[in-house]
Amino acid sequence: MTVIVEEPVFEVQENSKNISFDTNELVLDAGFVMPEPKLLVSDNGFSTPETNAFGKTFRDYDAESERKNAVEEFYKQNHIHQTVDFVKRMREDYKKLDKVEMSIWECCELLNTVVDESDPDLDEPQIEHLLQTAEAIRKDYPNEDWLHLTALIHDLGKVLVHPSFGELPQWAVVGDTFPVGCAYDESIVHHKYFKENPDHYNPAYNTKSGIYSQGCGLENVLVSWGHDDYMYLVAKENGTTLPPAALFVIRFHSFYALHKSGAYMHLLNDEDKENLKWLHVFNKYDLYSKSKVRVDVEKVKPYYLSLINKYFPSKLRW
Repeated sequence: MTVIVEEPVFEVQENSKNISFDTNELVLDAGFVMPEPKLLVSDNGFSTPETNAFGKTFRDYDAESERKNAVEEFYKQNHIHQTVDFVKRMREDYKKLDKVEMSIWECCELLNTVVDESDPDLDEPQIEHLLQTAEAIRKDYPNEDWLHLTALIHDLGKVLVHPSFGELPQWAVVGDTFPVGCAYDESIVHHKYFKENPDHYNPAYNTKSGIYSQGCGLENVLVSWGHDDYMYLVAKENGTTLPPAALFVIRFHSFYALHKSGAYMHLLNDEDKENLKWLHVFNKYDLYSKSKVRVDVEKVKPYYLSLINKYFPSKLRW
């Protein structure tokens, strides 16, 4: 399978070396040839692919499909219930990491039972998506092993829907994320439902910066609770040696208002802006690798186990 990835050239300072990103050809091992992706470029210069590997549009929340109504209902519940108080309560509870003790790979296997109700494109077990994304990046960036592992683990937080982790409702686990404690940008999918969120009418929360200050850094911003923030906490609190860019990608890969639409840029500090370049790279693969092409798990497993051993302890607290 061949993917043509169009990426603006930019320089990223990572581990004291300059890495230049340019258009690359990505070859996967499944025998399919993918068409060149169409990119949508907004007025602020942010771009995202328009179609997936087989020419099918994705992240189209208005397209008629069997999943459309269910996805919209999901976002209604998400936008109503994700408040400042809820996010603070979830972060305080789950930061204890007292639910389960297991390895990264055990979590990957557990995630095989999860289907994301917020995704209008993907209706297959999550492990397929993780390996598709990781293998795609591995082919294009063979020397950035931290990015391969980041792709593998970026969605592991979705185990929050499992009984062992509290069996949270899907609206508290998946879907696009956004800051709470400040005004909801209109680029957020199904924005209209925020009118039913009590924070929408709180004068402390409904201005552009709300409870934050310009340039405060996303580390200091409360983002809607879900699998992104949870996996970030798991990795950080278990002492991972992954670089800061990896933790940024894990925590904000669902923050589409930022990395697709360019919203909330006023909250970023200089480190965030550098890490955002890596998130733009990652996002192309996170979206574009969605397909029905299967990955030979047993064939790639030894490689990913070696990365897990390199960057994580053998058992993690979850």
